[in-house]
Amino acid sequence: MQALILSAQLHLNSLLKDAFHHTNKESAVVIYDTDCTLSKILAEAYKCSLPDAIFVDFNKFPHEDIRKILDSLKPSDLVALVQSTNFRLDAFRLRVELFKRKIKVIEHPHLSRMTDEEVPYYVDSLAYDSEYYRGVGRALKSKIDAATSGTLDSGGELLVYSTPFESAKLNIGDYSEMVNMGGQFPLGEVFTEAKDLRALNGRVRIFIFGDTTYRVNRPKTPITLIIDKGQVVDCENSTPEFEQILCDIRTDEGVVWVRELGFGLNRAFNKTRTVSDIGTYERMCGVHLSLGAKHGIYGKPDFKRGDGKYHVDVFADTHSFKLGDEVVYKDGAWIV
Repeated sequence: MQALILSAQLHLNSLLKDAFHHTNKESAVVIYDTDCTLSKILAEAYKCSLPDAIFVDFNKFPHEDIRKILDSLKPSDLVALVQSTNFRLDAFRLRVELFKRKIKVIEHPHLSRMTDEEVPYYVDSLAYDSEYYRGVGRALKSKIDAATSGTLDSGGELLVYSTPFESAKLNIGDYSEMVNMGGQFPLGEVFTEAKDLRALNGRVRIFIFGDTTYRVNRPKTPITLIIDKGQVVDCENSTPEFEQILCDIRTDEGVVWVRELGFGLNRAFNKTRTVSDIGTYERMCGVHLSLGAKHGIYGKPDFKRGDGKYHVDVFADTHSFKLGDEVVYKDGAWIV
């Protein structure tokens, strides 16, 4: 465990310096628990990286005392949340409350979903290569914003976007043009969606999907989704667990829309290096889509914000992705 603590500390040092520009002139608070292996490792790593911080064991401090500590912070101070599940002091999410006060936030939620065998992958995912993330991330955004079409090839199955894309959003550790500084970690994603959701047609083979417990589900055989005018109308090689998700979406929303187009950048995760928490694995170096009407980042004429109930991540067995005629992803890596 000591080697993992040291590795995590080195990665956190880079994040604090290069992404958050944190110095000892600002206050820092680390709220943590020790309910799983990964939370214990990260708590110890933060103690090494932030020796002057206030450390709060969430399970031992009364909530009113934690609130007083947080209320004492000023804009540009830092809070790290190391959570086996998801901390709540009241009805609102801590990160949202802190952002309103211009406080920097590093959030590590649902750590208990990672098995002990997956802990090294998560630690590796915290490595911050600013040149890679910012270079690839900005280049992808530029190409996405200029593209008029896209093609996802998942081993001979083609999913075609005959439409431009919404302005891409970045999660690359560069907060210079963002209202808030921080978010959920690990880093590494560029995401968008089709401007015209109905201009998406074809087939896509998925090898992992997020189940009803927000965990990674990997069927023995990849499932092929058949998409017509932006909706999943059929699938091949499905499983009872995936059929349940489709049934739930159709029951509550009528149809199964395909919305998010996510480009994961984090090279610690791939098709074989997986972690159980779907929100963490979403950063995997590859392409994922979302099923369901919920994607509040982008407004659409026929979708009212807050109406959608489902946002289920599915991961394409991506052989290549083209924006227009340019291949931007191939053989497990971004080539921009």
